Amino acid sequence: MTRIIMHGCNGKMGQVISKIVEEDNDTSIVAGIDISDHIDNPYPVFTDINTLDVEGDVIIDFSTAKAVPSLIDYAKSRKIPVVLCTTGLNDEQINFVNEASKEIAILLSANMSLGVNLILNLVKKAAQTLTSANFDIEIIEKHHNQKIDAPSGTALAIADSINASLNNEYSYTYDRSKERVKRDSKEIGIHAVRGGTIVGEHSIIFAGKDEIIELNHSALSKDIFAVGAVNAAKFLSQKSEGMYDMQNVIEGN
Repeated sequence: MTRIIMHGCNGKMGQVISKIVEEDNDTSIVAGIDISDHIDNPYPVFTDINTLDVEGDVIIDFSTAKAVPSLIDYAKSRKIPVVLCTTGLNDEQINFVNEASKEIAILLSANMSLGVNLILNLVKKAAQTLTSANFDIEIIEKHHNQKIDAPSGTALAIADSINASLNNEYSYTYDRSKERVKRDSKEIGIHAVRGGTIVGEHSIIFAGKDEIIELNHSALSKDIFAVGAVNAAKFLSQKSEGMYDMQNVIEGN
């Protein structure tokens, strides 16, 4: 039985994960952490992480970027692995997380979906094949109107995956309204749409002369992220230190 501490338990994803765990015989949530304690959960909830006195095997985090440093400090002090699902981390926070992974196991993923992580592999092959034929690359992501970071962490992960396969020679363009210039051949356009209750959609467009190739992923519910996070927690609970991602979970190493 993997004992999970849910950081951000009263948020939307925290509640979805709570329901998924209830149906999983191999895991249980032993405690939750959330600054808001307005929901009746079947486990104790702590509004201050430093008062948490329940032992767990792994922490799943779906909170906010500003809450991550204190979470990592807590995890380091107790040598607890962290599945870090929060997006919108800045460079300083990412560096802090990377440094902490020398002491504890951390799984950092912009998206916990199996399908999205397959897309991350597919775009590498597509980029290597198509850019040599002068295809342009554009990424469009769509999310609900409550999402506070833009572009999404997943869109950036897709761009980074493409760029890594192209020797990191491409720059990212987020807004073309400020300059009246032709598109650079070595840029990746990244565009964010916010509206309604869109769970998450990502489109990667490879546009060449007289042909377009498009890869798409649509999330129809938040359950796909919750299932991925729980599987990641099971995987990470057996690790002592190091930085991991969903590819490690998929491959089991």
